[in-house]
Amino acid sequence: MTLGWVSIVRLGLVQMALGAIVVLTTSTLNRLMVVELALPAVLPGFLVALHYGIQITRPSWGFRSDTAGNRTRWILGGMAVLALGGIGAAAGVVTLGHDFRAGLALSVLSYALIGLGVGCSGTSLLALLASATAPRRRAAAATITWLMMILGIAVTAGVVGGLIDPYTPARLMQVVTGTALVMLALTAVAVRGVERGVVAAPDPAAPPFLEALAEVWQERHARHFTLFVFLSMVAYFMQELILEPYAGLVFGFTPGQSTQMAGAQNGGVFLGMVTVGVVATGLGIGALRTWVAAGCLGSAAALVAIAGLGQTGPGAPIVPAAVALGFFNGMFAVAAIGSMMALAGEGRGKREGTRMGLWGAAQAIAAGFGGLAGAAAVDVLRQVLPDAGAFGAVFAAEAGLFVTAALMALVIMEGRPARRGAMLQPGE
Repeated sequence: MTLGWVSIVRLGLVQMALGAIVVLTTSTLNRLMVVELALPAVLPGFLVALHYGIQITRPSWGFRSDTAGNRTRWILGGMAVLALGGIGAAAGVVTLGHDFRAGLALSVLSYALIGLGVGCSGTSLLALLASATAPRRRAAAATITWLMMILGIAVTAGVVGGLIDPYTPARLMQVVTGTALVMLALTAVAVRGVERGVVAAPDPAAPPFLEALAEVWQERHARHFTLFVFLSMVAYFMQELILEPYAGLVFGFTPGQSTQMAGAQNGGVFLGMVTVGVVATGLGIGALRTWVAAGCLGSAAALVAIAGLGQTGPGAPIVPAAVALGFFNGMFAVAAIGSMMALAGEGRGKREGTRMGLWGAAQAIAAGFGGLAGAAAVDVLRQVLPDAGAFGAVFAAEAGLFVTAALMALVIMEGRPARRGAMLQPGE
């Protein structure tokens, strides 16, 4: 048996819950530390990087869900740890206001728990989707789960932003605790009974973790796809911390205008994901590797346009260019996730979770590295170049990485264009 559409949507609710808790730590708490507490921006940057770095444990969680069975247990356990970490992170912000050392210690511990929870729950969730979703539904499953994550991020950010106004520490703790507990309960309801009957029994003769990881790394497809994920995700996240400052410094955007641009960019991501889900799965047009490459090349073209517009300055159509970047980013991301689900079932059996964990670790490391590398490069280049030139050089380098990722996708992902109604083959 494989997952039906209702079960896929239910698992998408788990991804939505993950995004809802994580966004509190990467946006709301970040803002409170920098603005209300007047702390250096490097502090929340370090904490976010820590939560990404901890996710290097993803292969271990995937292996455990492969060998111990009952991925539902790991999804729920990871979500509980994530909820605890989210509540602790809010408490850390409150504590920072009157005791910096204690608040820092609590924040470090809490962000480490967030990384562990996301790694455990998220990896087990993707492994369940990869091992129990019919090949022809993988692109749509990837689209559904990621769209629901974006929905969770957007709704939570909007609702929480309204609830904590006017800000008080007590109100912050109430809102974050309530959100975390609601999302944990939603996860418990969403996963109940989904796994039963759709996943094969675990491998009782599985080797130790490091040996199993080495076996997966020896698989050519798994190894090459890991390198592709790292390279493409570095490119994907390089603009994350610099696009809004670019709009403010070069185009004269106010904070509200740059925030609206970011919202429009996320709208583009949404449209790109929907396009791949409808066209690739619903109409059976194009192999997923083709969509991955098209998304990468389109992202590169949008970045070149964004860099070029900097020479015009205020009044240039930067918002449409940002929307185009979001559209192609969304196209690439959801097609890559669909390919990941297909490739997770290739090679030695009973290793879907280990493969998803390996790729998840590569993605997390790339996310942390890409964001910091982009910001650091801009800081260095602004010492010798005008703002438009400094940002433009980084966007151009990011575009080059996307072109390289597109070429890599065409080489390492196998498959032929899908016919309408046909099952997508691994790599398509």
